[in-house]
Amino acid sequence: MEQIPITKQGYEALKQELARLKREERPANIKAIETARAHGDLSENAEYHAAKERQSFLEGRIGEISYKLGVAKVIDPDSVPKDVVRFASRVLVENLDSEEQVEYMIVGPDEADIKLGKISVSSPLGSALIGKRAGDEAMLQAPGGKRIYEIIDIL
Repeated sequence: MEQIPITKQGYEALKQELARLKREERPANIKAIETARAHGDLSENAEYHAAKERQSFLEGRIGEISYKLGVAKVIDPDSVPKDVVRFASRVLVENLDSEEQVEYMIVGPDEADIKLGKISVSSPLGSALIGKRAGDEAMLQAPGGKRIYEIIDIL
């Protein structure tokens, strides 16, 4: 069975989103469908069609989150060894072109948020960093050209 790595924070965030979708969004959407249905002719009822589309989205998202939670492998960032960059590692890198240093945490796609310094393990930079050690360089091809980062430290 496939396992999806996720941090405890990411797991909890998915659980909260699932609960919100089931407890708030789904019931509100059911009411919207009932209200739209009461307006009569469904063939030309834009509110009804929008509510049904929303229902389809909600059920799809509920299924997706349920699946991810079912196959999740929760990884505690504090338990990750600091010798090599891997999932849940915090890493300080320097862009060798700009000499800018940035700290990132390697997380799953659902947890990625560049504003919080969290990059996906499957992103170009995330995948280039995996398996590297402090002092190593990671090269990636970005839309603006080749970029080289040096791993300053694994925190």
